[in-house]
Amino acid sequence: METDPTIRPRRNGFANILKNVAWLMGGKGFGAVCSIAYLAILSRSLGLKDFGHFSLIFATALALVALASFQTWQTVVKFGAEPLRDKDWGRFGRLIWTCGGIDVGGAIVGCLIAATVFYGFGQMLELNPRYIDTAFWFACALLWSRMTTPNGIVRVLDRFDLAIYVEAIVPAGRLIASFVIVLVGSTVERFLFAWAFFDLLVGFLYWVVAWRLVPQAMNVRNFGFARETLRSNPDLPKFFAITYFSSTLDALYKQGPLLAVGYFLGTSAAGLYRLADQLAQGIGKLSGLLARAIFPEFAVARTTHSIEHFRKLVRQTTVMAAGGGAVVTLLAVFLGEPLLLLIGGEDYVRGAAILIPLAIGASFELASVTYEPLLYSTGHAIYPLLIRALAVGVLTVGILLLVPLGPIGVGIAVAIGLAVLWIVMSITVRLVMTALARKEATQ
Repeated sequence: METDPTIRPRRNGFANILKNVAWLMGGKGFGAVCSIAYLAILSRSLGLKDFGHFSLIFATALALVALASFQTWQTVVKFGAEPLRDKDWGRFGRLIWTCGGIDVGGAIVGCLIAATVFYGFGQMLELNPRYIDTAFWFACALLWSRMTTPNGIVRVLDRFDLAIYVEAIVPAGRLIASFVIVLVGSTVERFLFAWAFFDLLVGFLYWVVAWRLVPQAMNVRNFGFARETLRSNPDLPKFFAITYFSSTLDALYKQGPLLAVGYFLGTSAAGLYRLADQLAQGIGKLSGLLARAIFPEFAVARTTHSIEHFRKLVRQTTVMAAGGGAVVTLLAVFLGEPLLLLIGGEDYVRGAAILIPLAIGASFELASVTYEPLLYSTGHAIYPLLIRALAVGVLTVGILLLVPLGPIGVGIAVAIGLAVLWIVMSITVRLVMTALARKEATQ
């Protein structure tokens, strides 16, 4: 039987997850070193207040990306696994073009929303009026650069190695740009321009890599068949809508607290919170990294293996994630203050108290990282959406009650919300796995 060079033979599920995590951690390890360096340059050269402006603009742009963009990579992975297995390039290509078209539509709508937010409500974010135009164009750049369809193509093809090479450009580029900006004079506008440029470059390169991997699928002859794609995948609209709202809630959970700090406590407090949050979100990025490696394997395992094999895979990945969460949280708690001093200087050491609840919350997020891919791959995508909505509700109430304590109160609210998410997700997954085992036993 002839082997298609586009498709790599897959290993045992857990071994493949470990391989993909190793690739991703290699890239993220490089990115982490670069990010610590450019964060130090950014925070020290701008000062607490201007770093706060930069942080608020960046967080608002990311929230807009979440609101207007779609996690089409998940759709490509879930609905592309079968045509890829059958080497049905026409069907796979029609799915790709449909998802890509949705990405473009989201970017256009996002730019319109960005104009409304920055020009209509910029003062509510405590933004200096001189930054409004720059903030708008920065948000537009992120909206066009963060289309996720090509990411899904690379992941469903099991080419995490190529993804790492492409994504390494962002931290390396930001670090080089930071040195140049310090030499010519640090301003918020220059840092935002550099960040936008490298995001756009990586977005473009992702499309190039995807095209090189499956040119037969991305042929323009497969363009314009959105209705046929929806007919051949009747569950796609529901899955697409659920993952969109779930990812939007997740992004609001990540960016909302910083925006709340800026709104209630001012830009200097936002700068302090941002640096602590950046360190804590290192754990959050690890959970996202694991999810990216786990979801493709879960999607394949549910179509090719028994429920017992699937449960074993879930147990292995859950133990790995929980152990990682415990280790990284301890590192954040004990090394947080020295890192804040190293990165930002004396002005940012106060953020160590904020870092502790944020790190605890991030550990809950990491411990639950297998749950969402599991629920997606077993056809229960609505559950993560409802649970995330509950967590956002808890977070909102917590912020309103605890914001008088300052940024640390917001951090505590974040930890409580993520603890609730972990508890409810754990119960839900246990019930789903029990139901799946009973169903298979009766067949």
